Amino acid sequence: MARIFVDGDDLVVHLSWREKAAARHGHVRAPLTAVSRVTVEPDWWRALRGVPQRGVWIPETWCVGTRSHPAGMDFVAIRPGRPVVCVELRASSSAPLSLLGVSVPTRAEATATAQSICGKAPDIDTSTPWRQPLPVPEENSS
Repeated sequence: MARIFVDGDDLVVHLSWREKAAARHGHVRAPLTAVSRVTVEPDWWRALRGVPQRGVWIPETWCVGTRSHPAGMDFVAIRPGRPVVCVELRASSSAPLSLLGVSVPTRAEATATAQSICGKAPDIDTSTPWRQPLPVPEENSS
């Protein structure tokens, strides 16, 4: 099962060999300076944004890989029925993803993980405990 933790100045999503193969992606790293908000989503499906790109998407079983949407790309490693730690990232060249979503076995562990990341990231936005909505593309009136 994927794990999310802080390693030095980086936030790391450590994947099992099976998850690496399914996602066609190695471990994910992002600098702590890119972390803007950390939340816990109790409903796993709410952490999924956009459309699947690379990875495995088996509804009600397993979702691992990248997803694209108008605001960029997300990386998720989610198992249904478990809370998800959602880490929003600022846009930068060192962090091309906009969200990392990782399932955690229990709500208590998810809360502890989120608090640990918040305590180590230098500039967290605490203005709201919820994730920010995705921008809506402008409509053309053709």
